[in-house]
This record gives sequence, structure tokens and C-alpha cells, in this order.
Amino acid sequence: MTTMQLNAEILRNMSIIAEDENLLKRAAKYLRKLVAEKKDPTEISKEEFFASIEKGEEEYRQGKTHHIDSVEALHDFLNSL
Repeated sequence: MTTMQLNAEILRNMSIIAEDENLLKRAAKYLRKLVAEKKDPTEISKEEFFASIEKGEEEYRQGKTHHIDSVEALHDFLNSL
């Protein structure tokens, strides 16, 4: 089914339930749920971002980081992964 056909089917079905407020509310609730599922899974909140920065800074202070000071060291590190 093409996008145009799907849009036509959705609009046709919406015209059928348009007169029933309860059905419209259910449809709106379901559409909000679908939109929430569509959000980018890699998107993080501002709080999560800053918590990650703080965690990285703490790991740096504890010496739990890798120090790469040359191209050769970078290649060696990447090849070890």
C-alpha cells in the first residue's frame, strides 16, 4: 500500500469516527502513543547529557581513561578493540 493510499484510508476512517467524541479521544490517545514511539532512541535529556559529562570527568580524575598522544598510539588502540 502506498503512502497516498494509507493517507486516504486514514482520512476515510477519521471521517467515520469524527462524529463520536469517545472514538476521537481514543484515536488521539493512540496517535500520541505512536508519536512517542517514533522519537529518536539516541536522543537524551539535558540531565542525562550533563550526568554523562560528570561521569566522564570523574573517570578522568580516577585515571580510568585512555591517553593517546600519537597517531600510532591511536591506531594501536583502535586495532585492540
